[in-house]
Amino acid sequence: MKVLKYKKLTGGKYKVTLDTMELVLYEEVILKYNLLITKEIDPLEIEKISNDNLFYEVYYAAIRSINSRIKSVYDIRIYLIKKEYPVDIIESVIDKLLKQGYLNDLIYTKSFINNQIVTTNNGPNKIKKELLEHKVDEKIIYSELESFTTDLQLEKIEKLVNRFYKSNRTRGGFVLKKKITNDLINYGYDIELIDKIISKFDFTNDKDIAKKEYEKLYRKLSKKYNGVELERKIKEKMYMKGLVYEEDI
Repeated sequence: MKVLKYKKLTGGKYKVTLDTMELVLYEEVILKYNLLITKEIDPLEIEKISNDNLFYEVYYAAIRSINSRIKSVYDIRIYLIKKEYPVDIIESVIDKLLKQGYLNDLIYTKSFINNQIVTTNNGPNKIKKELLEHKVDEKIIYSELESFTTDLQLEKIEKLVNRFYKSNRTRGGFVLKKKITNDLINYGYDIELIDKIISKFDFTNDKDIAKKEYEKLYRKLSKKYNGVELERKIKEKMYMKGLVYEEDI
């Protein structure tokens, strides 16, 4: 089959017009088969050319995805599988990307951890969990998490506790302390570090909050209860919030 002409397209591709058909080929494939020189395609090589062309289609799809946001090896594999490319070609592309340095789980992990430290309140346990979901090797995770030092964690925990403490409007005592502790555990911090910071704060009853909650509950519950029953219901609700009305203090 003779090559009659080439037309350059976007994305490193060319439309190749043959005497019997048209093909859209990547530049790498054209060079590999010397089509610019021979200007002829052996019909027996069409299948090989098509497979090589598909390889570069998958390769450039992966490159575009990596360029939009750094990804782990697992992320790229799943991305390409969802596009329904052949598994053998996906693995060949991943192998090439690894050799070229476009994929590197160590670099990915460094970037991920640094981004989490700078832009989120997440602690090391949550960061580790998310990295494991991206199938990063546990040894890499433990090694790189050393950059999230204890001092840095304590600094972040103190800022969070202070923020939660100051923004509290409805809880007091042990309930507030438990709520903040659970929130910090969910953020991914160890209980030992949380306790170290929380011990600096006063979690005794806040009279202003207690009074406001009492008045709010009184307005709500007095529509249904009265007398001793009303007081009992209010105190039950107050206790659930860790508050004691000021007259009982």
